[in-house]
Amino acid sequence: MTSYDERLAALQGAGRLPSVAAAVALGGVPAWSGSVSVLPDITVGTAYRIGSISKTLTAVLVLQLRDEGVLALDDPVGRFVPETGYATSSIRHLLAHLSGMQSEPAGAWWERTDGGTFDALTAANDGSGRVAAAGEHFHYSNLGYGLLGELVARLRGQTWWAVVQERLLVPLGMGATSYHPPVDHAPGRSVDHFAHTLTAEPHTDTGAMAPAGQLWSTVADLLRWADFLATGHPDVLSAETLAEMAAPLDAERSYGLGLQVVRVGERTYAGHTGSMPGFMASLFVDRASRDAVVALTNATTGLRPDRVPGILTGVDAAPVAERWSPSAFPVPVEVAELLGLWFWGNTAFGFEWVGGAVLARDLRTGKVHERFVPASGEPGRFVGGQEYHRGEPLLVHRDDTGTVLDLECATFVYTRVPYDPRVTIPGGHPAPGTP
Repeated sequence: MTSYDERLAALQGAGRLPSVAAAVALGGVPAWSGSVSVLPDITVGTAYRIGSISKTLTAVLVLQLRDEGVLALDDPVGRFVPETGYATSSIRHLLAHLSGMQSEPAGAWWERTDGGTFDALTAANDGSGRVAAAGEHFHYSNLGYGLLGELVARLRGQTWWAVVQERLLVPLGMGATSYHPPVDHAPGRSVDHFAHTLTAEPHTDTGAMAPAGQLWSTVADLLRWADFLATGHPDVLSAETLAEMAAPLDAERSYGLGLQVVRVGERTYAGHTGSMPGFMASLFVDRASRDAVVALTNATTGLRPDRVPGILTGVDAAPVAERWSPSAFPVPVEVAELLGLWFWGNTAFGFEWVGGAVLARDLRTGKVHERFVPASGEPGRFVGGQEYHRGEPLLVHRDDTGTVLDLECATFVYTRVPYDPRVTIPGGHPAPGTP
């Protein structure tokens, strides 16, 4: 049987993840945790940004207020935040992403920009961005959770973050969850699709949008949160209210009141996925058995968070992949100009720099079609390294300015656009399709 460690390693390799940490609980008891990292000083105890898992905390705070009789879920949010352009949206619809408001706030990309005040957020989002009628269909809205966070702050007379600390983190013993990155945190990174190099992503303070995706945490703290979502806590929220939150309001997306619901084999898991620039996260719990799965990575893309529970529990097959490591930066100039999107006729290939070789990956199938390795004793030149083109030179043809025009290996010509009319195969044979 494949072990948790092997499944985690497969996720790292398939997703090109600089690091990934994960943990599993069985019956509410932590049963395993592990991490894979190609970066130094990252362990299973390192903190990662958890993105939209933050929404589950915001939703619990709203349901606390409901259970206290301070509000009703069918109240319009304008009862408490009258200046918003979405004042008629119900609290229930905001929680379940059924309000019809746009997905993102107007202005700069909020996840990569230090955020401003709620007044500035309201001024920039006057209600004109609505994309559907209330209740018409599921439409995920980060903006809606900005409004819900402000509602919580006004009704509690504290900042959203102060309420999170006092009413959630302290009673649940989640001391490793924070607003800003702690000292021991994974650095946010994105991976260049072709060069396989790492780019730093910003660790922004999202301001008024913080209730939608600001927080940082560890797999251990998130296992505590997952078990709370299954059992409740007398000082936080009852199990009955959490069951209400985990009941889908729409058949299209299986989303309740701030909780996502996914099927894993014959079991139902509730929780949430998360992403921010440089990070992805997954947290799901089977509320009946209290079995839970958490995974955190410092990569902008590469992980399917909704599939993590199935893969780590062995219900779904783990991807077949070797351990991934990033390329050294900077990539040599003679290599960099070969990378990117190329076409053989109409067929698209991605040329990547992996382990000292240039790989031509068929973008239809994702499989490596050709592998070009450095030519012995000829710096900057490559030859085919496998099967049909083994030993054949990869020729680089340039225009009068020195810019790479096409690549050719044994009359197979790769161009930047399909059937580039400027290109002829050496020897005078025109590229297929050329008039």
